[in-house]
Amino acid sequence: MITIEGLRKRFGPTLALDGMTFTVRPGHVTGFVGPNGAGKSTTMRVILGLDAPDEGAALVGGRAYRSLDRPLCHLGSLLDAAALQPGRTARNHLLWLAHSQGLPARRVDEVLELAGLGGAGRRKAGGYSLGMRQRLGIAAALLGDPPALMLDEPFNGMDPEGIIWMRTFLRQLAEDDGRAVLVSSHLMSELQGTAEHVVVVGRGRVIADASVAELLAGAANGRITLRSSAVVEASAVLREAGATVTRNGDGSLTVAGPAAEDVVGVLNRAGVPFSEVSAHRATLEDAYLELTRDAVEFRAAS
Repeated sequence: MITIEGLRKRFGPTLALDGMTFTVRPGHVTGFVGPNGAGKSTTMRVILGLDAPDEGAALVGGRAYRSLDRPLCHLGSLLDAAALQPGRTARNHLLWLAHSQGLPARRVDEVLELAGLGGAGRRKAGGYSLGMRQRLGIAAALLGDPPALMLDEPFNGMDPEGIIWMRTFLRQLAEDDGRAVLVSSHLMSELQGTAEHVVVVGRGRVIADASVAELLAGAANGRITLRSSAVVEASAVLREAGATVTRNGDGSLTVAGPAAEDVVGVLNRAGVPFSEVSAHRATLEDAYLELTRDAVEFRAAS
């Protein structure tokens, strides 16, 4: 388990962490999301002892990472897939890590196979694509067979097959192996298919700490999706009935206010045709944008 308790960290005039608190529990993939500058990278660096907090604590299995013997056997991490010696083969890159933890060479070959690099382990890592370097980083994180994993943007550079593999692999590590898995990503669509729980942060604080199902239910907020061949007429009669109506890019309408049966009644009485009236299917991206709209520091002009 990874426990973050009241982390505060200032870099000069910038307050990077302002009481950051959450827990990554075993058996779950926890998404870690927020705008640029929200404090995600600083939090992960504090967990690994690369930055010291001004206040609070970050614990792995109840202990500070720096105090752990053979730390790769407690927490595997991937913060930067490019952090390797390009002239060294992937296998040799993993070998020196394994030797530093007292792990046998056979473990290197095992994790190369797990990460799908069994046939490329003797190639120089400098010739790897970004997706292959991500796989190598995953292999390194798994070397010590740790009960907890922390991965920063692991989907970056992955092709569609690699994304599907990553999504399935992370769920397996949590659900089947019982590991605590923390995944930072800006790809909400991938996290929605991977994580069960999400921690949303902004300006160094936790904004939301909830299951994906809870976040989606909150984002839907009782809204209704309406499809009609007469969207102008449908919009008009529903607004007259007191509904808030928004036209979507795919031609559908999102209706807020009345219940679904009331929408159907209004349209039937007005003789407006429709093909679908259903509960609005919110996405994790919808929930994320709603939660973080006041926490974005770097926003382009409209």
